[in-house]
Amino acid sequence: MSAIESILRWLHVFVGIIWIGHLYFFNFVNGAFAGTMDADTKKKVVPELMPRALFWFRYGALWTWITGVLLLAMVFYHGGTVLEDGNWTMWTFLMIAVTFLAAPVYDVLMKSIKDIRIAGAVGLVLLGVILFLMQNQGGFSYRGYNIHVGVLFGTIMAFNVWMRIWPAQKKIITAIKNGEKPDPDVVALAGTRSRHNTYLSMPLLWAMLNTHTTYFAGGNLDMSSQYGGLTFLAFTVVGWAVINLCYRQAAQVKGF
Repeated sequence: MSAIESILRWLHVFVGIIWIGHLYFFNFVNGAFAGTMDADTKKKVVPELMPRALFWFRYGALWTWITGVLLLAMVFYHGGTVLEDGNWTMWTFLMIAVTFLAAPVYDVLMKSIKDIRIAGAVGLVLLGVILFLMQNQGGFSYRGYNIHVGVLFGTIMAFNVWMRIWPAQKKIITAIKNGEKPDPDVVALAGTRSRHNTYLSMPLLWAMLNTHTTYFAGGNLDMSSQYGGLTFLAFTVVGWAVINLCYRQAAQVKGF
């Protein structure tokens, strides 16, 4: 089991780099670059570049999710590290269901919220509720609720890639190839969900670190373990600030 776990971790990091690397390329590099191309250049570049990049992007997302869920099963369920006291309750199963079923709820919610700042505020409140319920009702350990929130974010991100970004990009690429103007609503959908994924990536990476962040689980800095969930919220906000800074910097970087 230890050998299999090691190999899965290795593969998980590899495909995760492919996925998140392309996510950052699209948002911090390609977005600004695309605005410099005229229609003829786009017609030549986009149909050749984007299908190749999106292939690695979406399959990186798929295999990151698959290897992540396998690691969740091995390390946390089989390894017995999900709960603080090992006592599984109805709330435990309910919060695990929330972890895997939150994506459709997110999708419906985000269709009605256009401002990313409002979306972030709503998301932060819901994240706080989920963390509270996992820790106080579900009996999750620090590592347990961290990784489950990470899986929740990863599931939403993979959902966005396969169900929203990729279908929209296929329409956009086809329109550009045919010399037509892409549907603005389709362009907006792809851009918004890609932006959401970029902001979600930082707290997801914090969750993936997991055992390496247990300093903030309680017992240090005069902090009780009951406030461990607040540290996830705090680092989520810090992570969003970092992503926002990257977006600002990306807009200022110019070609030669």
